[in-house]
Amino acid sequence: MKGSLQIKAGKYYAVIAYKDEFGKDKRKWVATGLEEKSNKRKAEEKLNEIVQEYVAGEILINAKPKNDNEILFSDYLKQWLLSIKNKVEEITYKSYSFNINILADYFSKRKITITNLKPYDIQEFYNYLYKQGRNGNTAIHYHVLIRMALKEAIKLGLVEKNIADLIDRPKKEKYEASFYNKQELKKLLEVIKDDPLELVINTTAYYGLRRSEVLGLKWSAIDFENKIIKINHKVVEIDGKLLGKNKMKNKTSNRTLPLIPQIEKLLLMEKQKQAHNKNLCGKSYCGKYFDYVCVDPLGVLLKPNYLTQHFRILQDNNKLKRIRFHDLRHSCASLMLANGVPMKQIQEWLGHSTFQTTADIYAHLDYSSKISSAQAISTALNFEEKAVPKEKQLLTEVDEEIEELERMLAEKRRKRKEIGSEM
Repeated sequence: MKGSLQIKAGKYYAVIAYKDEFGKDKRKWVATGLEEKSNKRKAEEKLNEIVQEYVAGEILINAKPKNDNEILFSDYLKQWLLSIKNKVEEITYKSYSFNINILADYFSKRKITITNLKPYDIQEFYNYLYKQGRNGNTAIHYHVLIRMALKEAIKLGLVEKNIADLIDRPKKEKYEASFYNKQELKKLLEVIKDDPLELVINTTAYYGLRRSEVLGLKWSAIDFENKIIKINHKVVEIDGKLLGKNKMKNKTSNRTLPLIPQIEKLLLMEKQKQAHNKNLCGKSYCGKYFDYVCVDPLGVLLKPNYLTQHFRILQDNNKLKRIRFHDLRHSCASLMLANGVPMKQIQEWLGHSTFQTTADIYAHLDYSSKISSAQAISTALNFEEKAVPKEKQLLTEVDEEIEELERMLAEKRRKRKEIGSEM
């Protein structure tokens, strides 16, 4: 199957060349929606996507045999993976590929066809994962992929129902993240002064950024005049290639935050340093990443693995507790909780997709709310303390009445004595 670009009425069209069921050459025109002017590169990318979609669709159609039970489940999984290549992000596709290969390898050895696949077979795969030391969270990732693949198989008429729905979803295991407390984080920020990652670690700790987000920071996203910083770009590494993307993990990951004074100071110093390095290195300075904040002295964008590895070296050299680089994000959240910041605000600061995500991760750290709850229930149910003051008041009133009666009686006795003496 081949494709080419054609221009019609000032717009780009993808023309797909293929053979029909009788072997005759056919052509299909597909609109790209792109104007001819200044869009050639985008049109070429769109053409490639359209061709891949048609190739994947053709593979899936051809995969359906005359006798349904001829196709192995392992083969179908690989064909389904190819069909979604241009429908998901590259990093997502890479993750899917890794898991699909494991699934395909497992089921190919058992020669299970797609129509003969039973809930028992899927459950046995999960049991296999558990024996390998994997947990329920890992099994959930495979469960999601199997359901997605079988859902497409229903559309293609390969199966009548999604048998993955007939078994219990693997149980999610709660993950309690490691983090630095106030003292540990303070020590970290002290020992990294003048380190190549000083700005990166400080920014990550103060804002609770993901690794991809801190690497994706651009100068154009920092407004020094209005004191704001935008988290609207990320950098990921796929097969050794750095890719910048404006599409964040979710909608709420795209956020605007106040520019913290400590970070502003470090950013201004970094800006001056980069200007000096550009002048010093001249043509040797990398011009590809001019707008990025996190670059090395030659202007090359820092790689994700470098952050992870260098952070570990810093910990070991300074006898710091070992946590992951990503756990700086958790450290930020735990300190906010400890200082009374509401969970909803933490969700917005970290860019979690839902409040539930934040609550699931950090609820066990929210000790201040537990103290408030304890005080509230203690006050509400402390009947004994409420009764004591009332009883004391009654006793005081009775004592005062007795004293008044005794005073009156003493007065009467005095008068009687006076009357007796006069007689």
